[in-house]
Formats: sequence, structure tokens, C-alpha cells
Amino acid sequence: QVQLVESGGGLVQPGESLRLSCATSGFTFSSWSMSWYRQAPGKEREWVADVSASGGTRKYADSVKGRFTISRDNGKSTGYLQMDSLKPEDTAVYSCNAKHVRTGVTYWGKGTQVTVSS
Repeated sequence: QVQLVESGGGLVQPGESLRLSCATSGFTFSSWSMSWYRQAPGKEREWVADVSASGGTRKYADSVKGRFTISRDNGKSTGYLQMDSLKPEDTAVYSCNAKHVRTGVTYWGKGTQVTVSS
């Protein structure tokens, strides 16, 4: 059974940090690229970052570049999103996504809430 479970969200003040995790099971994680997306209330889902299956290539949305870092540990079948210098506009539900490198099949987690507020 395929599972992607996000954790690490919460309520923080502007300027603080959070580290999100995406624990996966039921598929060979090392054969799948991984992405993070977010959706704020009343807005469309927004791509945040992705990392290749090997971890060697990382890409970021301009809105988070220089503040967020995506990574993965294939031995633990887990992906991460380190979020620093958080801003109120980063408030959203963050979801992870795994995409097979050849077939394009995609799996999604259910998301974790991140709220940045003073």
C-alpha cells in the first residue's frame, strides 16, 4: 500500500524555521522524484520545490529560493523541506508528491498545515 505522510507543520512566528518530512512506503522511493506543493486558503495549489530521484538536482520556486531547502534520504524513503526565514505568506497546507521517473505515475500525501503568524 502506497503511503506518503507529511509531518512537521505547525504555528511559528515570522523569521522562524520549520522542517517538514514526507515519509513514504509501498514503493521504491529511489526511483521517484519528489516535490513539495502548497495551497493557501482561497488560492490555487503552488509548486514549491522538487528534487530528482538521486537527489542531485533541486529546483525552487522564486518565492522560496534562498529560504527553503529540499532534500531526501533514499535509505529512509523520506523527503524533507527545510523552511527558514518564514513569512506570513508562507502560510499554507504543504503536501509532498512522488513521481516515477519513467512512467510519470504520481502519488500525493494529504498535507500538513504551516501557519506563520505573530
